[in-house]
Amino acid sequence: MKAFPIPVVALGPGTQTEEESLDYLPMPKDMDTYRAPLLPEPEEIAGRAKTRAVLACVLEMLDLAAQGGPGGSVSLLDLPPEDRRLVNQVMGEGEASAIVGEDGAALQVRIQESVFAGVWRIMSFHGDALVDDAIEIGPVPALLRAVAEEDSESLYRPWQGPLPPNVQNAPLLVDEIRDQVARWQPGQAPHVVNLTLLPVTPEDIGYLDHQLGTGRVLLLSRGYGNCRISNTRLPHCWRVVYYNSMDKVILNTVEVVDMPEVAMAAPEDLRDSHERLSDVLGYLEQA
Repeated sequence: MKAFPIPVVALGPGTQTEEESLDYLPMPKDMDTYRAPLLPEPEEIAGRAKTRAVLACVLEMLDLAAQGGPGGSVSLLDLPPEDRRLVNQVMGEGEASAIVGEDGAALQVRIQESVFAGVWRIMSFHGDALVDDAIEIGPVPALLRAVAEEDSESLYRPWQGPLPPNVQNAPLLVDEIRDQVARWQPGQAPHVVNLTLLPVTPEDIGYLDHQLGTGRVLLLSRGYGNCRISNTRLPHCWRVVYYNSMDKVILNTVEVVDMPEVAMAAPEDLRDSHERLSDVLGYLEQA
């Protein structure tokens, strides 16, 4: 699984002194695109009936998901090591990865998107021991929504004392976000608070994050530059921060939405994945 190299920092207007010339942060220059996995030779998979069955099942569920269906999952826990290695080779590693679990917790779930958008590898560990291993098909793993909902229902006590020094506009932003959360309805357009365009101090950002709380979901998308997505302790409330290729913040937002769009595979992505995996299976069927 890929590491999470991005630091948790926040910048915005008002945090730096004015200069005579405009000095723009460099935008991302690299964009992740689909790269076909390094496939095994057809004869390598000729005797691997379990591998072929898993990939055929993934293809079938991709077809359902591309048509708006529920998708599904297939377990890899009982696959022999050779079959699991071949599945790993075909799936590869895509642009999105996630970790679910608190620091120091015994159980941690690691999620890695494959090179086929909407096809997710989900591995659960108790300490260093693998306890579950599956492939899930869908716009976003169901576990991310479920854990975010659990976090929003858990007991959390935000700051109740006097405002910390240099906290200026954060209390008003917190009130706005809580109001949007209270009025949220399924299917409505996202409400986005763009902190990058607001006169907020670093202390404002820290106070806001403390008041919203931090959940157990952490997702990193590397589609264009880097994007770090984490849930808060409020229902349907997410922190979404974009970085350029030098790990400098270029967009810092709070989104009130069921799931941030950047975290999900779009319907056209699922259709493309079905077509690409079908081509891969066609190649392997030559055996």
